[in-house]
Amino acid sequence: MVELKVKREDISKVSKAIGSTTRWEILKILKERKMDVSRIAELLKQTEANISAQIKILERAGLVKSTYEPGEHGVRKVCELTVDRIVIDIQ
Repeated sequence: MVELKVKREDISKVSKAIGSTTRWEILKILKERKMDVSRIAELLKQTEANISAQIKILERAGLVKSTYEPGEHGVRKVCELTVDRIVIDIQ
């Protein structure tokens, strides 16, 4: 199990990342398996541009990482969860 221990200075960044329904749904999807942005957008019935923007916020918080892989029409951005658990230290 990979834990993200959130320190005081990072609490707002992580809380912003998990504070959105869309981003929370993305995390739930990625908990099952890694997936490309196009497929996530399709599942959530949202645009790829919006999902890509949401992924960037999750990446900045350290919750998701992305790689680029060959796709049918160029490259595709594949995302995966980097943590199983978030622990916030309030001290």
